[in-house]
Amino acid sequence: GYTYQYVELNALHEELKPLGFTILGFPCNQFGKQEPGQNNEILSGLRHVRPGNGFVPNFLLFNKGDVNGKYEQDVFTFLKEGCPPVGEDFGTSDRLFWEPLKIGDIKWNFEKFLVGPDGKPVKRWHPSVNVSTVRTDIRNYLLKLYTQDIFN
Repeated sequence: GYTYQYVELNALHEELKPLGFTILGFPCNQFGKQEPGQNNEILSGLRHVRPGNGFVPNFLLFNKGDVNGKYEQDVFTFLKEGCPPVGEDFGTSDRLFWEPLKIGDIKWNFEKFLVGPDGKPVKRWHPSVNVSTVRTDIRNYLLKLYTQDIFN
């Protein structure tokens, strides 16, 4: 769930940071209205409520914004255009707060994108994909990237 994702992303960021990898977090309130706080309340909410126990993300969190629909941030338009959709099913659409729904939309909190050092989207993971799978995919990508640099 929510707590697991944050804790695992902190661990992933710490592990891969020496390889030039970083995580960027983009809070959004379009999925079940799960991020109602103002920008100045989000870190406090993470620290004391969810996940709580003094949790602090070790990666950069941007200001809250839309990732889908009419007012989506340009970065998400770019990312979604660069990677195929991760499934067609939205689940219960009464918990989705944007219009119009498009097949390429981000499906829920913690959907992830991998962006290469050239700034181009490489891969996209459905929110239900375990962080250990994401870690393996990123490590394989970095290994391939670095070995290409060495041998070419």
